[in-house]
Amino acid sequence: MLLAEDDRAIRHALERALALEGYQVTAVADGVEALAHAHRTPPDVLVLDVMMPGIDGLQVCRVLRAEGDRTPILMLTALVETADRIAGLDAGADDYVVKPFDVEEVFARLRALLRRTSPNETAAPADTAGEIPAGAPAGSPADPSTGTGAGTATGAPSAPAAGSLPGPSQPGRHIEAAGLRMDRQARRAWRGGRELELTRTEFELLELLVRNAGIVLDHSTIYDRIWGYDFGPGSKNLAVYVGYLRRKLDEPGAPQLIHTVRGVGYVLRED
Repeated sequence: MLLAEDDRAIRHALERALALEGYQVTAVADGVEALAHAHRTPPDVLVLDVMMPGIDGLQVCRVLRAEGDRTPILMLTALVETADRIAGLDAGADDYVVKPFDVEEVFARLRALLRRTSPNETAAPADTAGEIPAGAPAGSPADPSTGTGAGTATGAPSAPAAGSLPGPSQPGRHIEAAGLRMDRQARRAWRGGRELELTRTEFELLELLVRNAGIVLDHSTIYDRIWGYDFGPGSKNLAVYVGYLRRKLDEPGAPQLIHTVRGVGYVLRED
């Protein structure tokens, strides 16, 4: 892990806590050092403070993403306004923690980021990842009858068998629904003939919605599939990403594709 934090007390405390948790930590005090270490010894995950002297965390994030570096990045920020969070996500960050933070929350968010990139993770096979499985046992997260999985809104369709999702959605490298096309292997997406510039998390969120087009996915299901952790009813993380994804998808005169089902979650459909 590469940790960049200019506050010495926070840096040392977080470095000790992470080391006790089992991480091998390289801790630096500014963005210049962070970029130098990232280029010299690429880490498995970065933890970046937003506000640092010289090159700040946002600039570090932008430089790495411009170079094609897809290493997971967790931002530490004392800025709590939505616009500030959006700036971090727009720079290419995968998640953020607001100061003052509970170190257990930092651990949980890091575990979620690393689960998404670990080569040994036991997720569903690549050609079905993101699909809500049909025939899930009663009480499982994917069972719409429990009110905890996909299709929990009144009148919302339950998840059909894989390969028969509305839209249509196809297993394999390419998937399509509601005028959207995605190449999972190349991690590229288009609406009509326009290619969409998406961050890692935006791509995975859109893929989940496309694979389950027409199905209402509740907040907890989306959090679990994308972040591997439900941040609770007070979290605005998902709303920020959906809002940003909508701005990239929507076109003047074209129908909106991502719809909010109030009190439940989101659904992709072309009205």
